[in-house]
Amino acid sequence: MRTLNLGILAHIDAGKTSLTERLLYAAGVIDEVGSVDDGSTRTDSLALERRRGITIKSAVVSFAVGDVTVNLIDTPGHPDFIAEVERVLSVLDGAVLVVSAVEGVQAQTRVLMRTLRRLGIPVLIFVNKIDRRGADTDAVLAAVRDRLAPAAVAMGAVDGLGTRDARPVPYTAADPEFVAGLADLLAEHDDAFLADRLDRLDHASDVPYERVRAELAAQTARGRAHPVFFGSAITGAGVGALTAGLTELLPATAGDAQGPVSGTVFKIERGPAGERTAYVRMFSGTVRVRDRLRFGHVAGGGRSGVPGDGPGDAAAVREGKVTGISVFEDGAAMPAPAVPAGRIGLLRGLAGIRIGDRVGDPDLWAADGHHFAPPSLETVVVPRRAGDKGSLHVALGQLAEQDPLIDLRLDELRQEISVSLYGEVQKEVVQATLADEFGIDVTFRETTTIHVERVIGRGEAVEVIKKDANPFLATVGLRIEPAPPGAGVDFRLGVELGSMPYAFIKAVEDTVRATLRQGLRGWAVIDCVVTMTHSGYWARQSHAHAVFDKSMSSTSGDFRNLTPLVLMDALRRAGTQVHEPMHLFRLDVPADTFGALLPVLAGLRAVPRAPRPQGDSYVLEGTVPAARVHELEQMLPTLTHGEGALESAFDHYEPVVGPAPERPRTDHNPLSRKDYLLQVQRRVGTEAASAGQARAASQSR
Repeated sequence: MRTLNLGILAHIDAGKTSLTERLLYAAGVIDEVGSVDDGSTRTDSLALERRRGITIKSAVVSFAVGDVTVNLIDTPGHPDFIAEVERVLSVLDGAVLVVSAVEGVQAQTRVLMRTLRRLGIPVLIFVNKIDRRGADTDAVLAAVRDRLAPAAVAMGAVDGLGTRDARPVPYTAADPEFVAGLADLLAEHDDAFLADRLDRLDHASDVPYERVRAELAAQTARGRAHPVFFGSAITGAGVGALTAGLTELLPATAGDAQGPVSGTVFKIERGPAGERTAYVRMFSGTVRVRDRLRFGHVAGGGRSGVPGDGPGDAAAVREGKVTGISVFEDGAAMPAPAVPAGRIGLLRGLAGIRIGDRVGDPDLWAADGHHFAPPSLETVVVPRRAGDKGSLHVALGQLAEQDPLIDLRLDELRQEISVSLYGEVQKEVVQATLADEFGIDVTFRETTTIHVERVIGRGEAVEVIKKDANPFLATVGLRIEPAPPGAGVDFRLGVELGSMPYAFIKAVEDTVRATLRQGLRGWAVIDCVVTMTHSGYWARQSHAHAVFDKSMSSTSGDFRNLTPLVLMDALRRAGTQVHEPMHLFRLDVPADTFGALLPVLAGLRAVPRAPRPQGDSYVLEGTVPAARVHELEQMLPTLTHGEGALESAFDHYEPVVGPAPERPRTDHNPLSRKDYLLQVQRRVGTEAASAGQARAASQSR
């Protein structure tokens, strides 16, 4: 049986979850269509999702269409939860992009479609809410072709538009205008089809409709054409035609169940006892219960420019035993002895597995690029009860496992924990989750914009064992220099790989990446090359009877503790400049409000391009600092009489203008050498005390 792993994506409130319910009902999986407003939908299972009426976490549910099993993945529509969509994209065979017939093409719709097209994921478009007053399918179809996909193909018309009785009327072979228009569009994208059509026209005939439909399916699978269906998720109108289109136009796959094991983890859940369940899309091979399975990640596939995600990392491989498997059947996850290629399985027993990990043969692992912009906001999380500080760190660590883009950051000196955010709604979700699942009540500091630092010169530093007040049994020399934008952090060896144990070299590399999360002015240092120029260690020493003497032998801890001192010295000599995130914006505003808008944009440090007239309105694009986007959103309704539309997304970083590059962050300044060494001393003392207590407890048993 073939499998289609299908994503349902949309701007918030376009009707994505309602469409999911209707598809499940039409397939006989559920007996009654759930309501988002009533909190009774199958895929919105979290209490907060039901209260807010929005999707926060992706959810998987399955149904059968003929000989195809459809694993349907419902994703969030709110831009604050774009990270959930991010993880789903890597496992999709195809997608349905839902657009409202009333609101039309919205900001998030464009972001999603650009990404889907860039990744070559086949997309069907479903224009929902044709039964709503104000529905305008002609305007929406024109906007789809203008803003989303020029090769959008309307698969029918609508009768009774804007009424409860609205029904789509599908085009057929008996509609010559549709067939000819479709053939013309397809011929623009395929030379062989064009040649066939021209040859037939020379003989006073045309391409058979069956051949046209087959070519439409082929071009849809290649992401060149995008069929558009009309309907209503509430009434069920048009859902049958969409369901048929899923199996006819999107590429289902059987996969190679006998091949080498390869899959991707796109979601992690924790059970009542804290055990992890990994949602894995299998691309090749078969995983069985009790299999020993390798898993890990390929560095360099994360957020571009973020320390720790640069090229040059090797795959980090771990291994575990699969203790249980479930697969999706008829709307539910059912226990199974195995999960084969093409399917989505829930794997249990793999301690330490994370979102984004690959499973199976490491030779088949490839790094995924980051599809959406990283979060540009952050906030400090503060427990209301001082005694919850330790528990809060553990709890946020678990949340970060489920959402890596939370990007947990601990300021050890001030004992403050910061998390990255896409928006304010995420705060509410984090707060509710901590209260409901961990019993921790928290508040937040004011949300601030995340800046970054770029290296502006070249700097070198070296510390030699037992020289110049170096208290560690390690020699480390590092050189840092700038790299092109988007290159990430690249760690290189300027010493022989065999000059010391690999564990010590790896300790230096890992610590370099961790240290660069906070540069000279408190922001993460991005896009640079760090080269290890010197290395040295004391080989393992022991007293009589082979008792290990740590005071005479280098350990990985020596290199982890020394590396930050050397790296920060090199960074000071190189120098850094603070950069702020810039958003690309698009404004649709009435023509009579355009003049009043320009001085406001100038005050927000926006840089607009030449305006483009569009009917009785103007389209204005440009860049604006991310920190000012929220202000623009709040001012726009007043400035445009409620008729203006804004969409924005992260585009790039620019140097901060004015004195800010010289002004450090007040809450995350780098430590002095003295403070750093005291901190290391305290940490080492605490670790030694904990180890001593553990040994004493073991001996008493």
